[in-house]
Amino acid sequence: MFVDQIKVFARAGKGGDGSMHFHRGKFRPKGGPDGGDGGKGGSIILQADSSTNSLRQYFFNAKLLAKDGDKGGANQCTGRSAEDIVFKVPVGTLISRITTVEDPETGETVESFEPFADLTQANQTFVLCRGGKGGKGNVHFKTSTHQAPREFTPGEAGEEGRFHFELRSIADAGLVGFPNAGKSTLLRALSAAKPKVANYPFTTLQPLVGVIEFSAQRRGTLADIPGLIEGASRNVGLGHDFLRHIMRCRVLLFVVDCAGSEGRDPIADLETVRQEVKLYSSELAKRPWLIIANKMDLPESQDNLERLKDRFKRVRILPVAAEMGDGMEALRRHLDKLIGQDTNNTRFAPQE
Repeated sequence: MFVDQIKVFARAGKGGDGSMHFHRGKFRPKGGPDGGDGGKGGSIILQADSSTNSLRQYFFNAKLLAKDGDKGGANQCTGRSAEDIVFKVPVGTLISRITTVEDPETGETVESFEPFADLTQANQTFVLCRGGKGGKGNVHFKTSTHQAPREFTPGEAGEEGRFHFELRSIADAGLVGFPNAGKSTLLRALSAAKPKVANYPFTTLQPLVGVIEFSAQRRGTLADIPGLIEGASRNVGLGHDFLRHIMRCRVLLFVVDCAGSEGRDPIADLETVRQEVKLYSSELAKRPWLIIANKMDLPESQDNLERLKDRFKRVRILPVAAEMGDGMEALRRHLDKLIGQDTNNTRFAPQE
């Protein structure tokens, strides 16, 4: 099961209470105060992990809890601090704090998401909830005129709250298009990724990122985004679930079925998908894009290619037949110019 967004409750540990204690010894039956401080509560830390690509684990356990610190002891001994708990999330996870606000129109209470952390690098960490400080023991309240203090302070409560985790795939370029346009076949032909390929719509049900090896020193990443449909910007079907995954792509590759299979019109399909992207995010629509005219080995593809060139005169169009492997080298060379990066880049450095 693929999970790319989830709501969780997180609570860090409470600090241990300070101790109210007086020293008692064989030769000091009425010793002074020696109550120690409480230990620190455990914090909840998120770490971006490149070995996972789903938030599935939080679907079954949506409560992130850390332990409390121990109470202070005698002889000015500080209580044991609780260990910080590290929870791993996929690289590309956006963290938002959930608050409740009143809708001015309906008066109903609705949830509001406030983004405040974005884990975009492998091994990047973020303290989601900080553990509470330990309380002070009564030894801190001793003065020359107050030699037997019974005061101590309780430990501070740990931070807590409700949060929204949203995975947004990280890739240099994203394959966008209608279902069954051949995006998965194209990703297979260009990279080592092995998405499921079949001749029916919605074969791809979750984003898949593949690495393209342009040379021994240069690479790029390419995301296969599940097929969009008309109304995706209004969240028709799984619109927003799919569109969020192209928000980080630097280049958009619009894949069209140039043969017009199943009675489709490649120009109408492209215009529809472009409009859905623009309605979802005007910023996203301004990013560099090109057209990959797929299935050029089928009848009617050449006529439709000429129509595409006439309609989109200023846009680069690359004709390919992904299933046959035709046009792949020309596409690779062009992608290398657009998204190719040296392998010594931190994005491709081996992870510890």
